[in-house]
Amino acid sequence: MAQHILVLHGPNLNLLGSREPGIYGRQTLADINARLQQVAAESHAQCTAFQSNHEGALVDRIQAAAQDGTDFIIINAAAYTHTSVALADALSAVDIPYIEVHLSNVYKREAFRHHSYLSSKAQGVVAGLGSFGYEAALRFALAP
Repeated sequence: MAQHILVLHGPNLNLLGSREPGIYGRQTLADINARLQQVAAESHAQCTAFQSNHEGALVDRIQAAAQDGTDFIIINAAAYTHTSVALADALSAVDIPYIEVHLSNVYKREAFRHHSYLSSKAQGVVAGLGSFGYEAALRFALAP
């Protein structure tokens, strides 16, 4: 069971709740993070969230995870999922297990969203479950 979980949110996820609610739902990023912290606390674990619109900041945070006791990463890289070799390389370099999360079902959307640079080394991929996808990934990380 992971005790220190890092949740990474990529670009534009700071706009959740107002950004295309028909696709991404009405919950805000703060709502999602609060729920994840509540679920983690129930298992006496720590859940830290980080959001950035900047690829380099996400890479820096992944690299820092190798030094700060992070046991597991949950990542919604958003658009960087489909473009960022840098994020894939950072996740490989730190060798911390991770789950890739998408709020929408990327396979029901544009063809360019069907490819992920992150999936091949992920423990799993959760897509199309809305904000519950984060919770499902967290519960997996917390499982004994």
